[in-house]
Amino acid sequence: MDLEQPKARTPYSLNSKKVADATKAWLHKRGVKMEEIAELVFFLQQKYYPNLTMEECIHNVEQVLTKREVQNAVLTGIQLDILAEQGALIPELQDMISNDEGLYGVDEILAFSIVNVYGSIGFTNYGYVDKLKPGVLERLNDKSLGPVHTFLDDIVGAIAASASSRIAHRKQAERERDNGEEFIEEDHK
Repeated sequence: MDLEQPKARTPYSLNSKKVADATKAWLHKRGVKMEEIAELVFFLQQKYYPNLTMEECIHNVEQVLTKREVQNAVLTGIQLDILAEQGALIPELQDMISNDEGLYGVDEILAFSIVNVYGSIGFTNYGYVDKLKPGVLERLNDKSLGPVHTFLDDIVGAIAASASSRIAHRKQAERERDNGEEFIEEDHK
């Protein structure tokens, strides 16, 4: 009797570039442009930084998207939205996600995992845009258009809020440096 041993699985190895590229690609596939997220950042920060440019906003959105925690949240949320569109979730969850049930807060919890990387300014900015739903958030939150964006609208708002927080932290460091003060550049932000 010849019993073959099962072949060992190849150990998993994260490919960070592949995940980063997939994150941007899936945002695009779901109809979200970097410029639209940057417009939210501009909306949030222009009052505080009148010389802020769209290029700076886009750069900060792109930097937020380099964070692994952000990529994980984006891909997870988009996958759940897609599964809801396909009717592939367990019935009770299916109904809540498909209808963006107001008492279902896991979409916001996932968004918090993004803004948590960028501190309390990220949280307050997120709450503000989540309530107002300006720009791309209004479109993503429109249930009459067909696609399920229960997670995506919160994720996009969180990315914009995080980029806004990133700008605020960097502008403070610039101000201190320009005034000849000692400053600490926060690497993780």
